[in-house]
Amino acid sequence: MYKCKYPHLFTPIKLGNTLFRNRIFASPTGFQNINGDGYLNDGYAAAAYYGRKAMGGAASVATFEGIVDGEIGRGGRGQISLDTPFIHRNLATIAHGIKVYGAVASLELTHAGMFANRELSFFGAAPQGIAYGPVECEIDGRIIRPMDEEIIERTIRKFAEGAALAKKCGFGMVTVHAGHGWLLHQFLSPKTNTRKDKWGGPSIENRARLVLAVLKAIRKEVGPGFPIEIRISGSECYEGGYDLDEGIAIAKQLDGYVDLIHVSAGNHEVEEVFAVTHPSMFLEDGVNVKYAAEIKKHVKTPVAAIGALNNPELMEEIIASGQADVVEAARQLLADPDFPTKVRTGNEDKVKKCMRCLACFSNEMIYGEPYCAINPETGREYEMKFDIPPAKKKKILVVGGGIGGMQAALTCAERGHEVILCEKTSRLGGVLRCEEDVYFKEPLDRYLNQQAKFVEDSPNIDLRLNTEVIPEYAQNIGADVIIAALGAVPLVPPIPGIEGPNVLSAQDAYTAVDQIGENVVILGAGLVGVELGLHLINKGKKVTNIEMLEHISDGGNFLHILGLKVEIKKRGLNIEFKTKAKEIKDNGVLVETPEGEKFFEADTVIYAVGQRPLREEALALNLCAPEFYLIGDCVAPRNITSANAEAFMIARNIGRV
Repeated sequence: MYKCKYPHLFTPIKLGNTLFRNRIFASPTGFQNINGDGYLNDGYAAAAYYGRKAMGGAASVATFEGIVDGEIGRGGRGQISLDTPFIHRNLATIAHGIKVYGAVASLELTHAGMFANRELSFFGAAPQGIAYGPVECEIDGRIIRPMDEEIIERTIRKFAEGAALAKKCGFGMVTVHAGHGWLLHQFLSPKTNTRKDKWGGPSIENRARLVLAVLKAIRKEVGPGFPIEIRISGSECYEGGYDLDEGIAIAKQLDGYVDLIHVSAGNHEVEEVFAVTHPSMFLEDGVNVKYAAEIKKHVKTPVAAIGALNNPELMEEIIASGQADVVEAARQLLADPDFPTKVRTGNEDKVKKCMRCLACFSNEMIYGEPYCAINPETGREYEMKFDIPPAKKKKILVVGGGIGGMQAALTCAERGHEVILCEKTSRLGGVLRCEEDVYFKEPLDRYLNQQAKFVEDSPNIDLRLNTEVIPEYAQNIGADVIIAALGAVPLVPPIPGIEGPNVLSAQDAYTAVDQIGENVVILGAGLVGVELGLHLINKGKKVTNIEMLEHISDGGNFLHILGLKVEIKKRGLNIEFKTKAKEIKDNGVLVETPEGEKFFEADTVIYAVGQRPLREEALALNLCAPEFYLIGDCVAPRNITSANAEAFMIARNIGRV
């Protein structure tokens, strides 16, 4: 008999009349590739996106926020309305794409309530349309209408119709969203529901009345035995919001009306807790499990835990100790959809663990695809479904062993090519190795170590460390293909005093903390400068960042900034915006502000103003092989997501011609 290392995690569970093959559920993640008219652009792409998680071994796969009322319930144009004519064809395609791999497909049912008919606040779009909430209030200059009896009855009916549609289309479960700030949460919360009638007020029975009415109507439509999951916030996690005691009271009201109580946390419409609802890299693994564990003590209904879960040992302990009956994961199954299968088969060392950088979520919101920083296949699942012609074997020289270089070498090796990877330093990982001592970058260091080990273990890769590639060396190798991934070096700003002994680049500062004085000024408040500032504060330094812009530059990952802002406030990082350095002196920095010149005292000055691509060095190799590709920072500064995607797609294509 096979001895499973995680027996509790892989023991099936029965919810309603449905058997789920293990305790790992894929919680809802959006698919935003739509026109804005409530329809999916491509149901097959969505089916591939969700089906990939089912293929990887998840027991249940929940889909996007299905808006039950497209007229008054849609939060933004990026959401899909379940009452859109002929939407059932897309939905059936998605359900089938999940079911064929043995997972239970679940459709999430949502209504935005007071946040309906406006684009999400991140985009700063002008308010539009009518929105209803528990009570009349004003949000962003809009008057939100209170829901009267007619609208309430309409909403109950819409949820029930959405559930009926889900079952008709082949979904095996529905997930009712009653958390995170959407309509049903608005009714549950004493903060937003101050009605005086039977639908609200101080009484939890009244505030839960709408949710229970929705659940009863859904049960009537789907019948007995059809699993109903409900997602709630165990605590709102902000001052003035409800706490865990109220979360327990809510769960007790729901007990017996659903088959699974999915306990999340927070409210995504409150900026300071966005990174709690979607845990940032600054928070510990399993940060929100405590809410599910406490609620489970008070209900008979099975409970699901969620929140920064990517460690199989922790997940096993959660189930084994009775803290929850199910563990749910969202971003981890984007980072590695094969997580369940790898863990079950004893290959957890091969799991790509989510870094919680929120690149996936930011990309989804901006571009419509949840591109993952470390898994270049995420967001491209439909393309990955189909085999490409076998590669004609080639001899490939990859120059540079950073993020892009490692991914290019691994992909080429997997395609059967003979690969030589040259790195001029003594280890793989590139410039990001300087951050290995940063307390919130441990997941990044783990990823770099894992990629390096994959390279070292590959029989098709000849790894040559401490090897700088010049044209003569490249020509002597006689490669068919050269992939130049030389990276970049810190950009040195043209400021008087920049060459002083008290000045360091951000890259050097990470590895020279003991040489840095007590008072530090960092030039730049992009992600590099701010994260370095937080790191130095953690090391006991006093830090001020100076930034010419009016805001932190997010590098395309705007949701990561929300978690960063919480840490900035918590740790007291001082950032001076609209401030330009004029001269660096032995004892500080002279700057120019809108109010005039100012001087900041500093023992050490650090510049974090960007990177200079090593283009000339890369282009020197251009004619050393028949095929030549430039990838990553030597073309222009890239983030991890872009570097990995570019390396993967270019390498995957080599040998097709």
